[in-house]
Amino acid sequence: MTEQDHVTVNDPRGPVKNGEGHQYNFYGGVDWMLRKGVASLRIVREDRVRLADRFVRPVGYRSAAERLEKPGSVVSLKALPGSGRRAAAIMLLHGLGQDGDADEEGVRFEELPATDKDEDEGFLAPGEGDRFLLDLSGIADEETYARAQRRLAAHRPQIQEAGAHMVVVLPWGMDHAHSPDLEPYTVDLERPRGVAVVTRYLRMDRMPFHSVDLNSAGLQRLCDRSPMRELARFAGLVRTARDSGRFGSDFAGWLDQAVHAVTDRAGEVGRQVTSVRSAPGRALLLTAAVFEEARADTVYEAWHSLMRTVKHEEETTTELARTDFGERLATLGIERAPDGRLRFERLAYADAVRTYFWANFPGLRDDLRDWICHATGLRGLTTDDRTNIVVRFGEGSLAVGRPDHLFDLVVRWADRATGTACDPRALTALQLGLSHERFGGWFRRRMYKCVSSGRLSDGLTRVLTVACLRSLGATHPDQALVRLHYLAVRKGEAAHEAREALYDLAGRDRRLYRLLIDRLRDGTRREPRMTEARLRLLTELLRSDRAPDPPPWPHLFLGWEAVFSQPPTELWNPLVSSWLDAAAGDSSREMALGVIVGATHGRPAALHRLYAIACQWAGPARHPSRTAVADRFWQHIDHAQFARTESTERPGA
Repeated sequence: MTEQDHVTVNDPRGPVKNGEGHQYNFYGGVDWMLRKGVASLRIVREDRVRLADRFVRPVGYRSAAERLEKPGSVVSLKALPGSGRRAAAIMLLHGLGQDGDADEEGVRFEELPATDKDEDEGFLAPGEGDRFLLDLSGIADEETYARAQRRLAAHRPQIQEAGAHMVVVLPWGMDHAHSPDLEPYTVDLERPRGVAVVTRYLRMDRMPFHSVDLNSAGLQRLCDRSPMRELARFAGLVRTARDSGRFGSDFAGWLDQAVHAVTDRAGEVGRQVTSVRSAPGRALLLTAAVFEEARADTVYEAWHSLMRTVKHEEETTTELARTDFGERLATLGIERAPDGRLRFERLAYADAVRTYFWANFPGLRDDLRDWICHATGLRGLTTDDRTNIVVRFGEGSLAVGRPDHLFDLVVRWADRATGTACDPRALTALQLGLSHERFGGWFRRRMYKCVSSGRLSDGLTRVLTVACLRSLGATHPDQALVRLHYLAVRKGEAAHEAREALYDLAGRDRRLYRLLIDRLRDGTRREPRMTEARLRLLTELLRSDRAPDPPPWPHLFLGWEAVFSQPPTELWNPLVSSWLDAAAGDSSREMALGVIVGATHGRPAALHRLYAIACQWAGPARHPSRTAVADRFWQHIDHAQFARTESTERPGA
């Protein structure tokens, strides 16, 4: 990367957001989280491409990349916290794709759970070329680390035999607990130059600047000491200062505002809170920070709602005798824009206010949860306002280690939902939790506990279903499959939606399709008489229009075998008819005729049922194409009956 003295405006290769305006989408993946500055756990291709555009390779990266190239390789990364070690791990795996930009079809790119607390983790079962990330950097105790290393030791031969690839991020300060087996696979990484990281981000945001603009002492200290994530946030603040139009029109002014935002805001907020001694004043400061960019009248309502929640007694004087709302706002440094929306005068000041209150008023957190539950329903809020509020509350709760507060709101909002819509607040909160590096596993386990026990409201079922399909399905598809399976066997309209989501997820990937067949078959081994719900799931999954192309015949055989081992039911009709239709329209699918009959193992009741279905399917008109397929199907049935009769009549049989 060069730093010549000239104006630079580079065209990005990946998607970049520029300009103002609300562009959030509750159901469109993690894009809304990127725009809100939320660190995402997801490592789907779109996120990796975006990261690749902004990534600066640390010292030692090339050595790690060379080791990882060999099929079956496992590389462990050892680096200081804040050095971008997780990003480096993701980029190493991403670089194994075609030109580091595209993924081969069917190749897995997944993050494995760091601990063994996930009840349904199951077997790794890697395939050739699969890529796995195992981030152990959050482990802080020796016992947990020892368990993680034992699991890693079990995964390593599977990776090697399958020709897959794995990158492991090791915890810092745990050298004394490292297994000697890790040493041959370990690469040391050094923190990249901070100014190079900032430069890269600014260029990708199409920021015009000279290299000398980055030579200030304050910025140099920031670049030398800050973690990579903070540097990315700093660059985002420079972009925000530019896009807001409130902080001048030159790069130097935007940069200065961003430097102050990350270095001075905490102290400024502390001094302001100390000077504002009244409960109404502090409540308004916090409300404005949580509801920033909402309309003034709505913020006023939310402010009074917060005071009622914390049981502050109303002033006895009439409102006309009190300090007016505008004066209160001006005193706190809050301005009202021409469109009536409120915002703080200083860049990123609202972020610092929220951080201060969550950190320094721990006894207030339960009240804040209850307040947010109600206040996000105020009529004056737009959908985008609600998204902002949910994300801000969630970030504060997760920062102080209270994921339960966020999940509690998910349940409350979802349970109160009416109609068939998925509550967007609950979905946003759950997606935020699932994406969190530290607490993502907590939310996955909490989801598992929900779906595997007790009664669920339709609203919560819908939220869990959408989160599985669109969030968890991208990061931990196997776990998403398990959770959807639990939801799909329930009763009601919401369970029907979960079944469709389950088929959708399984239909995306041949491995997931086979995995779901195996999971449903396992139920028959544990329960010889399959429950109707499981049998219905399996028969629907095995239909021709659900099967991948080309069909996985061995797994279809095993699935059909499980279905035909049960007493004949009307569920067989659409299953068998779908494959007769397929065979009539595509000769390559005629193999299904013999496989289906073979899966009955010659059971008379099953064969008679198949014969009757084929007769009904062929119809009285005897269309030539249908007649030909039905004749071949009947031949397979006759052969199976003859073979069974011959075996029973054979002496000694």
